Amino acid sequence: MLSDEHFMARCLQLAQLGRRVVAPNPMVGAVIVYEDQIIGEGYHAVYGGPHAEVNAIRSVKDSALLSKATIYVSLEPCSHFGKTPPCADLLIQNSFRRVVIGTRDPNVQVDGRGIERLEKAGIAVRSGVMEKECRALNRHFYTYHEKKRPYIVLKWAQTPNGLIDNDVQPGGIAWISQPETQDYVHQLRASLHGILVGRKTVLKDNPRLTVRKVEGINPVRIVLDSQLRLDKNASVFSNDGTTIVLNTVKTEKNGSIEYRRIDAMDVSQICTALYEEGIQSVLVEGGKATLQSFIDAGLWDEARRITGQHNFTSGTAAPQLHGTRFKTERYFGDTIETYLNS
Repeated sequence: MLSDEHFMARCLQLAQLGRRVVAPNPMVGAVIVYEDQIIGEGYHAVYGGPHAEVNAIRSVKDSALLSKATIYVSLEPCSHFGKTPPCADLLIQNSFRRVVIGTRDPNVQVDGRGIERLEKAGIAVRSGVMEKECRALNRHFYTYHEKKRPYIVLKWAQTPNGLIDNDVQPGGIAWISQPETQDYVHQLRASLHGILVGRKTVLKDNPRLTVRKVEGINPVRIVLDSQLRLDKNASVFSNDGTTIVLNTVKTEKNGSIEYRRIDAMDVSQICTALYEEGIQSVLVEGGKATLQSFIDAGLWDEARRITGQHNFTSGTAAPQLHGTRFKTERYFGDTIETYLNS
């Protein structure tokens, strides 16, 4: 007999097919098994669309087998009405013999209620199968609901001698990484909900902060501008997407630009404001002072440090990072190091 872990691993494979298209919902996969054979499977394919359990049930050719089958799902079935009806109720209606769950849903609207509903209906439930892997898949979702802040990824490029720029004039960019590595950065942007920079980065680089080099949805642009001194013709205010301006002056909405007032430009207040805006994950791209403020506050989860191949003679020193190096990879001659905040 094949193990529960075997079928849960398949759930995780399916769940990843929803990457970039189901956020802010979590990625979820489901597999229906009868006599050690998969008779149906599905995943959450689009935000607002049917959940994994619904798609798995719809894929089963002989519905009479459902009452004799086990359904595996990587996340606890929902127990509330959202954009779709509760999946826990659907499993009860189809009289599943057994339900195997990867991990509980941390959303306060669920958080064990789906499991409780299934057990009260007399269905055998096993939870916590491959829990570490299931949580890791949706780490943005878990951080947002459990820590009440976005999942934070820091990113910068530096020269081998530790500089992030070479004192070029505002409006000019001194590229450190290779063009292919810049494509990698756009893929990273596309995997996150928001992208954050400070005022000086906007002045110096005039970035668009989009994913124009890859296929994907532009992240919400987040700009730190305490006194609202930035020129509204800057590229971050274009119609390419939504821009949130965190400031200490006003709260106001003007087309695609939302001004959000906070008491101080403190990292903890920034995180709280973004949580309240529903931003589940953020890529912090700079500049040096902004990156260092997140590092010093301990409010980060991952960091991607890209080291190019050529030195600058002078410029701004890179942020000082303290974390656990998780992975190092070579990318078209550049070095990309991934750190975790352990």
